Amino acid sequence: MTDTPLTPERIRADVERILGEQPGTVPGGENLLDLGMDSIRLMSLVESWRTAGAQTDFIELAEEPSIDAWTRLLTGG
Repeated sequence: MTDTPLTPERIRADVERILGEQPGTVPGGENLLDLGMDSIRLMSLVESWRTAGAQTDFIELAEEPSIDAWTRLLTGG
């Protein structure tokens, strides 16, 4: 993960990379827990995204674990 601004594209790419999925293959509304997202992976994303300026935490992301929800939360979109 790089320290680039959070965009919908970066969020998707980070999630797919950490899950070991091919780019563009994870449906936006899919529950990421069902795809293998665990607490260690999620904390890794939280720390990376905080470094990029996101104001979020583990609990906030765990409440609705999908790319679409995280994109709305982290980018306001």
